[in-house]
Amino acid sequence: MNPVVRLSRRRFLALTGVSASGLLLGGLVSGESYAATHGSEASGQRLNLFVSLLEDGTVEIIAHRSEMGTGIRTSLPQVVADEMEADWARVKVVQALGDAAYGSQNTDGSRSIRNFYTTMRQMGAAAKQMLEAAAAERWGVPLEQCRAEQHRVLHSDGRALGFGELAAAAAQQEVPDPAALTLKSREQFRYIGRDVPMVDLHDITTGKAVYGADVTLPDMVYASIERTPHLGGRIASYDGTAARKVRGVLDVVELKAPEGAPGFNNVEGLAVIARNTWSALKGRKALQVKWTPSEHSEHNSEAYLDALQEKVRSGPGQVARERGDVDAALATAGKVIEAGYRTPYLAHAPMEPPVTIAVVRGEGCELWAPTQNPQATQAAVAAALGLDKAMVKVHVTLLGGGFGRKSKPDFSVEAARLAAHVGKPVQVAWTRGDDIRHDYYHSCSAMFLRAALDEEGNTTAWLARQATPPIGSTFDTSVNLMEDGDLSQTFGSVPFAVPNLRVESHEAPAHTRIGWLRSVYNIPFAFGVCSFVDELAHAAGRDPAEYWEAMIGEDRHLDFAPEGFEFSNYGRPIAEYPYDTARLKNVLRTLVANIPWGEKLPAGQGWGLAVTRSFLSYVAVASKVSVADGKLQVLEMHGVIDAGTVVNPDRVQAQMEGGMIFGLSVALLGQIDFEGGAVKQSNYHDYPVARIQHTPKTIRSHIVPSEALPAGVGEPGVPPVAPSIANAVFAATGKRIRELPLSQHFSV
Repeated sequence: MNPVVRLSRRRFLALTGVSASGLLLGGLVSGESYAATHGSEASGQRLNLFVSLLEDGTVEIIAHRSEMGTGIRTSLPQVVADEMEADWARVKVVQALGDAAYGSQNTDGSRSIRNFYTTMRQMGAAAKQMLEAAAAERWGVPLEQCRAEQHRVLHSDGRALGFGELAAAAAQQEVPDPAALTLKSREQFRYIGRDVPMVDLHDITTGKAVYGADVTLPDMVYASIERTPHLGGRIASYDGTAARKVRGVLDVVELKAPEGAPGFNNVEGLAVIARNTWSALKGRKALQVKWTPSEHSEHNSEAYLDALQEKVRSGPGQVARERGDVDAALATAGKVIEAGYRTPYLAHAPMEPPVTIAVVRGEGCELWAPTQNPQATQAAVAAALGLDKAMVKVHVTLLGGGFGRKSKPDFSVEAARLAAHVGKPVQVAWTRGDDIRHDYYHSCSAMFLRAALDEEGNTTAWLARQATPPIGSTFDTSVNLMEDGDLSQTFGSVPFAVPNLRVESHEAPAHTRIGWLRSVYNIPFAFGVCSFVDELAHAAGRDPAEYWEAMIGEDRHLDFAPEGFEFSNYGRPIAEYPYDTARLKNVLRTLVANIPWGEKLPAGQGWGLAVTRSFLSYVAVASKVSVADGKLQVLEMHGVIDAGTVVNPDRVQAQMEGGMIFGLSVALLGQIDFEGGAVKQSNYHDYPVARIQHTPKTIRSHIVPSEALPAGVGEPGVPPVAPSIANAVFAATGKRIRELPLSQHFSV
């Protein structure tokens, strides 16, 4: 019998010739060495929570958010270094552990820069002032005669001290009151607003970057878990005899799910524990298990969407926002346009499936995970093991994609529970099939829109209804109706200056775990709203870009309160981040000015556009398509974003373009189907994401210069993409597509 050999994934790629160069790029990383190089224990003199300084002049800056390719481990330290007057070449970024002291570490919702921009500036400015105070003390001069500049503190007479020389003395200074700090003017910025390469770029491109599956611990064992195929399923019976006979298998463990709402808990399953991954997977295949039925075990997504579509079309729902008299305007209109739209469930499908390494010792639990939310992991694991949160230590590795999936710590709970059971370090690594079939899925959605047009084609009434399973159901199973906060994502917050408007919601009970995915409800709602505006423009015989401007109306800051709508502004005060229609129209105008909008095209080609505000940013996207012999090809995509103050333009450009490609995947290919309560798809072959052949040769993004407060970047590029492509299809063919994905209607 051949021996089972433990092989790193990089070693496997090298030996099989899959890696680009055929060279071994790196091996696995021990937990101890990972902690030494990536832990949050900075080794220098601590100046404040985020900044430490070594005597050799190295500035250590804590990155408290998770890096998944966005560059946030660069951009936030970039802000600190600018205010501190640190030389970027002498900055070392240190990844934080999960710790409430840092404030929120939940790296989703496009919040990192917009929520921590000022805080990071203050941290840098405070460190700078402490260095200046230490120099003034050493020289015996007034503080006003000292100023920091590029890693030195200078005196007005020409004397200078390096940051390293002042490290110990600076750490003894009183930390300044943030309110008393003087921050730089925009003209003084060295790094903010400029392209700075990602600090992880070299490691990522040379195979040295450390992801979750790269971490190993001595005596570590491996677990593969067979999970219930439908929500609420329980183990009815099982036989693990054959699994235990597989060479390398150590145990078969029942992993019970808690009662109640899914939350961040594990789903019920059977874990096969083995000395290596191969044995764990082989043992799992040998399991014989029967599952109990539940109220969700007959869920069929197509029939469910049909029922939701009929519900929104057939009658009124709960009113969320209203002005004027919509019914009267529709009854007396010269022309009424109506349409129904629907979107399927979606999976996150990041390149790296969930994985966690956990060890439980007497003093608590320690984990290594590619998590977007280490504090949620800390809390969930503590609850599962009956520990205080302070006894759970979470190391954050790099993430091979996340899109919101890895902000849910269920996979880390699995590893922690199994580590507590076996008394050894455990790695739980999900397969691609596990990830596709046991996700927190993006909601499916059904929408119905009706509008009244006057003789000039102007919209005089807007009626919109939707039925979408809410994310709240994951935490409270009684929740089946969207709240105003959910509807604020495009559907209820439409900026239209029409005299009569009403937004309604119908109940939509959830039959699976629902979670947030990149841009969340803006995906389906932008598809419905932006497609319908295009329909109205064509019904009125007017240019869609011009019609958008007419629908938006005069420049103003929107106030939803008089219409009974509790607008949720992505967690930020409306006074700081008003909904500004002038900025919305400006991205549209900028887009049209940068593409050949209105050009005469060959038969079968067309342009389409869409405009949205999401995560406090304003975005317009235009797509050019070709449709020939039933095949749809996206030829060009152009995007414009006004995200307020931009810290790192290169990263904003990359995220905007990445968001458009993500939106392209959603538009062309994204679809999860349920049958008998279980997900039918299992991997990229039947849940494909956009590849080279789907991607347009031309993708361009444009950043609108702005001095407004920083807004979101990672997600706003996604929502306008699908409607822009669908609208382009109509321009090219006269065929209106009202259901995603487009692969249902064309070869793509």
